[in-house]
Amino acid sequence: MSRAVKQPVGQKRLTNIAVVRLKKAGKRFEVACYRNKVSDWRAGIEKDLDEVLQTTAIFSNVGKGVMAAKEDLMAAFGTSDEEKICLEILAKGELQVSDKERQSQQDNLFKDVAGILVDKTVNPETSRPYTLTMLERALRDVHFNPDSKKSAKQQALEVLPELQKRFPIQRARMRLKLQVPQQHQQELLDMLDGNKATVEGIEQAAGNSTVITQVEPGVFRELHNFMQDTTNRHGRIEVLSFAVMSEAAAGSEDFNTIPAADTDKPPPAPASAAAVVTSPSRPAAVRHQQQQQQQQHGSAAGSVVYDRGPIEGLPEDFESR
Repeated sequence: MSRAVKQPVGQKRLTNIAVVRLKKAGKRFEVACYRNKVSDWRAGIEKDLDEVLQTTAIFSNVGKGVMAAKEDLMAAFGTSDEEKICLEILAKGELQVSDKERQSQQDNLFKDVAGILVDKTVNPETSRPYTLTMLERALRDVHFNPDSKKSAKQQALEVLPELQKRFPIQRARMRLKLQVPQQHQQELLDMLDGNKATVEGIEQAAGNSTVITQVEPGVFRELHNFMQDTTNRHGRIEVLSFAVMSEAAAGSEDFNTIPAADTDKPPPAPASAAAVVTSPSRPAAVRHQQQQQQQQHGSAAGSVVYDRGPIEGLPEDFESR
């Protein structure tokens, strides 16, 4: 009696997925999700649960395909509703990623932190921003290690004091336009002076005082409270620039070394008025044709003739060319 030969299954299922794992009540529970969807779900970008989960089944080991027992689900979560359990695992569980994916996420987060520093920091001596490459090297010098559980902006503000200990760097100031009643002008100037703000100009019109100033970003909240409480909401704040930087770009001073064009010199001859190269070895008919073309373009006065002399050793077929 012959038996059918069974071929081994070459496809290993439930491997090209993202696994979210939660340990509770001494047991391990896992759900199978689509890649790059868990972070979107937690950030509130993705709302459809079906776009996040490959299946609502609860596993104790996704790689081996072992399902979790209902008794364990009841003991850990107090319910057997798989959808509710999946929501809790997505919210509290730990996302399992490979080493390459984790390294890629770390590199992207590192670049995001450096990019935020480029937009928010300047050199205090020149008021110019640093380049991305310089800040990435500075972050490596202070041994900065990005944390995936914190936002890039939060980590950029936290690492800034460490950079200030070793490099000339500071957070860029904000340029604000403050408008208050004239009776509160002196109080506003005293507060700006206490916060080491730079007053660029003061204008008075129609019973109001307008102050253009540069302040640290942390002073903005204090100014907002001043407008709400002291001026009884009769003040106004307008943000002119979130980050005040030098208007001259790095290297713009090189443009000053280029001399201006001399307008007294005649313009160069047009490209169509090409130079006519004559040679005694060419036939008279060819030279006559070249002279006619030169007269038609009107370049007889401005053309340059390069006399190469006779060309020897050419066949008769190419001699007229």
